[in-house]
Amino acid sequence: MRRHVLVLGDTRNDKLRHVTFESLTAACKLADGGSVYGALLGKNVSGMADQLAHYGADRVFVVEDDVLANYVPDAYARALETVIRESGAEVVLMAHSAIGRDLAPKLAARFEAGQVSDIVNIQIEGDSLVFTRPIYSGKAFTTNVMNEGMVFATVRPNNLAAAVADSSRSASVTKVTLELPADGLRTYIKEIVKKSTGDVDLSEAKVIVSGGRGVKSAEGFRPLQELAGVLGAATGASRGACDAGYCDYALQIGQTGKVVTPDLYIACGISGAIQHLAGMSSSKVIVAINKDPEAPIFKIADYGIVGDLFEVVPLLTEELKKVL
Repeated sequence: MRRHVLVLGDTRNDKLRHVTFESLTAACKLADGGSVYGALLGKNVSGMADQLAHYGADRVFVVEDDVLANYVPDAYARALETVIRESGAEVVLMAHSAIGRDLAPKLAARFEAGQVSDIVNIQIEGDSLVFTRPIYSGKAFTTNVMNEGMVFATVRPNNLAAAVADSSRSASVTKVTLELPADGLRTYIKEIVKKSTGDVDLSEAKVIVSGGRGVKSAEGFRPLQELAGVLGAATGASRGACDAGYCDYALQIGQTGKVVTPDLYIACGISGAIQHLAGMSSSKVIVAINKDPEAPIFKIADYGIVGDLFEVVPLLTEELKKVL
């Protein structure tokens, strides 16, 4: 069954995040011979259109306006609504990010469409679309079947495989004008204060080195950051470490923090409370470093090292420097 599928480009620091390419690859599968569209909303985003084409977009809709420089719910909703109506898209995919989580239900309500959040797999069964998403903090999975009508879905990063970019592909670009009434904005962004969380995006990182209360202090994160630097990894933390003031809450992984699914997760000084496991238990390979042999983290770890992290991590860092 041919479908028109639209993917909203998810940008950060003027770059497309990898989850956009994962979504485009899924869109090509869902389209089943139909059209795959890309959407770019922002201030200076038209230069990213080629990247969307390389991953499968046949046509890219670009909405550029000063008011879209930062995420403003009313403006973004109006812009994407205009693109959806012009493209005739039946399936709309977005990243399961702060923007996607806010925008998808808002637009689903406007279009009286179905909406599925935090999907980790998409399948086609006959004329139906089957979306898989985790529930109960990742302890179980549920399938949502869409038999007909329009659907909005947010995609969890690092779960859908992205195709290899084809630089020979091109796409037509359609410029769309954002028309907002004088009283169309209820919210204005005056200033954005960014917190430094490292060079690697935590939610999309392929490797994460994470610390818990066992790091003992903010200074205790330095060996972890050095290891992360060698691996090109992001640095994360448990809620316990954040509550203790060892690091910023922007690094928190867990049920009340970020949910991550890296290829490699190195847990240092993390006991393995269920709240933390909810945020990282889907990692492909888990390595636990803890001096308590009875720590719950070892029950889900693929590899465990019983020892003091302040001895183990520096040794691991030096050996990896030799190898890498």
